[in-house]
Amino acid sequence: MRDIIGGRSRAYEQALEKARQVATEEMVVRATAMKANAVIGVDIDYEVFGEGGMMMVSLSGTAVLLIGEIPHEKLATTK
Repeated sequence: MRDIIGGRSRAYEQALEKARQVATEEMVVRATAMKANAVIGVDIDYEVFGEGGMMMVSLSGTAVLLIGEIPHEKLATTK
């Protein structure tokens, strides 16, 4: 992320990262409530609104129930 004068904005980067983490955690909670054990096709969108720097992070994906054993190297995690 760059600020108006072209330098990196660490505070802005940290806020976006925190928002992404919160959105990911919410997605996992909702998928778990649906008895899913994975989410596939995850799309992450970032939006910034107005001059005040309000931001929104949205995630979408498909909650699925995987059956059988999946090789560890095929898995991605939220960490």
